Amino acid sequence: MAATMKRPIDRRSGVALWRQVADRIRLGIAGGSLGADGRLPPEIALAQTFGVNRHTLRTAIASLVDEGVLRAEQGRGTFVESRRRIAYPIAARTRFSTGLRGQAESHTSRLIAHAEEPADSIVSEHLALRLGGAVVRLETVSEADGRPVARATAYFDAARFAGFADAYAETLSITAALARFSVADYLRRSTVVSARHADAQELTDLRLAPGAIVLFAEAVNVDLEGHPIQYSRTRFAADRVELTVVDQN
Repeated sequence: MAATMKRPIDRRSGVALWRQVADRIRLGIAGGSLGADGRLPPEIALAQTFGVNRHTLRTAIASLVDEGVLRAEQGRGTFVESRRRIAYPIAARTRFSTGLRGQAESHTSRLIAHAEEPADSIVSEHLALRLGGAVVRLETVSEADGRPVARATAYFDAARFAGFADAYAETLSITAALARFSVADYLRRSTVVSARHADAQELTDLRLAPGAIVLFAEAVNVDLEGHPIQYSRTRFAADRVELTVVDQN
């Protein structure tokens, strides 16, 4: 196994041992040092590798089974879930439904919360609004083939897009909702991507196990005149989605 797999677990880090083991297994699968043949080594071998007891190892494996990374078959062993990650393109025109085309049999989005509120300094800067200006905030979850893949928070200028939450609730599409406000087309101006552990709310909304990684994308969309119309913060389940930058020049 790779050197990262053989490093001793840090028992003084304050992070639960099972979570550290789950992270190591996840990294090992992603890097190809674990489960390259589709199957994990026996429990005894893994427990020895990580220097933990079998109860701790089983807790880690159970969390990854719940997350959909692994599949346990009684009497046969533990297998790497074979469903491939969705390649989600970041392009000049980034659309959820278009990005999933040919990769998922079904896809849907749902509105889980919305509000009109004053813009903080970050939102006002990205939308070119005065500090405290009214914005519409949407909280959404998007799924592909029944699995949550993205949890998004999106902001829109409330003066220009009054009633946007209702339009989205009816269409379940940002693009279709914008069309109702005479925005027939729009472009991606910027996207900044980072990675981190999912927080408690993201674990619930994306149906992930503790220790799961999310890709965090901040993006700004503009209309064809270059005016900002949407600022969003989207968390993608890293074990289900990979972000790809598409050069359209």
